[in-house]
Amino acid sequence: MSYARYVAGRFQHRGESVEDLEQVAYVGLVKAVDNYDPDYRTSFLTYATPMIAGEIKRHFRDTTWDVHVPRRLQELSAALRPAEEALAQNLGRSPTLTELADRLDASSEEIVDALEAAAVYSTASLDVPIAQSDGEGSTLGELLGADDPAYGLVVERETLKPLLAALGDRDKRILLMRFFRGMSQAEIGAELGVSQMQVSRLLTQILGRLRAEVEKNR
Repeated sequence: MSYARYVAGRFQHRGESVEDLEQVAYVGLVKAVDNYDPDYRTSFLTYATPMIAGEIKRHFRDTTWDVHVPRRLQELSAALRPAEEALAQNLGRSPTLTELADRLDASSEEIVDALEAAAVYSTASLDVPIAQSDGEGSTLGELLGADDPAYGLVVERETLKPLLAALGDRDKRILLMRFFRGMSQAEIGAELGVSQMQVSRLLTQILGRLRAEVEKNR
């Protein structure tokens, strides 16, 4: 158990309490005891060390990330700093993305993803107060922006502009009277000299064409 605590000590300063790490190390020790076979012709500590360390690494991978990240990215994220330090020492400068990828046998895209993944290892609570000069302030959640529903209207309006411009004069007139002047179908029919049913059919056709064009252009 003292050796398990020693192995756990190598993983300090990663945000987990020493007590939690030691408990995980004991689990790895028990697994090593259960699976050790003297016929392996190796010492128990030689066999137990990777078992204990592996259990601790699995604990970090499975329980300490605030946001779920694929195992491959977790492993790359953990290997980035040692690889960067080793390359910087050998090269005398900061390594490039390609050099890091070659060192870790990964693609450049995976390295970028691993760098982004490192940022979500721990996250801030939205209830954390943002201190002001007087010691008080709003919470982080209160300061976050929200999507403005008007943005969607802008997109729809800009999408419809060229489609409306391409309509014939009568179709434009019908839409103008119905949606901009608020006229009823009966009033539009009287204005155009047609029946209310014809106005309803014309509106359905016009709007149907517009919807089809919008869907096609998305």
